[in-house]
Amino acid sequence: MKKIFALAALAATAAAAVLPAQAATYAIDPSHTFVTFEFPHFGTSMNRGRFDKKEGTVEFDRAARTGRVELTLETGSISTGTAPFDKHLRSDDFFAAEQFPTAKFVADKFSFDGDKVTEVAGQLTLRGKTNPVVLKATRFNCYTNPMLKREVCGGDFETTLQRSLWGVNWGLNMGAPDNVKLVIQVEAIKQ
Repeated sequence: MKKIFALAALAATAAAAVLPAQAATYAIDPSHTFVTFEFPHFGTSMNRGRFDKKEGTVEFDRAARTGRVELTLETGSISTGTAPFDKHLRSDDFFAAEQFPTAKFVADKFSFDGDKVTEVAGQLTLRGKTNPVVLKATRFNCYTNPMLKREVCGGDFETTLQRSLWGVNWGLNMGAPDNVKLVIQVEAIKQ
């Protein structure tokens, strides 16, 4: 009888090992997620800022090498450390935060190198316009958070946007750059 139970247990273990992993849902941790941007100020110093209010989810399946991201930013939460500049960025010249209170990135194309995500491709909607965006991972990892006792995945992702594609044209005729570097530091907690 012990042999039968041992064989049954071995068969169950083997079957579980070959079953495909299921996609897990992760909630973006706003205290470990930062969306920042930078662009040169007329060839001198670098202007930098970030969005302080963001939320989103990630569905991620390492075994199937698939995923989906939804990240929403409150455009009115932009912060550069300089109140007059923040006000200008919220205005119709840039983000038009009153008319378009959110920007949203939705992606469902993940590229991998082994278990590591290397790119996430999707669509960014900003000021009512949607264009494709590819975020390249400069770092990616999953780990068990020792305080939460849950898996956390995340990394650093970046791209360069041509802001005029979203109708953000202010200053282009004065020599302000069209290209803006976007850096997303993200961690998401398995639910």
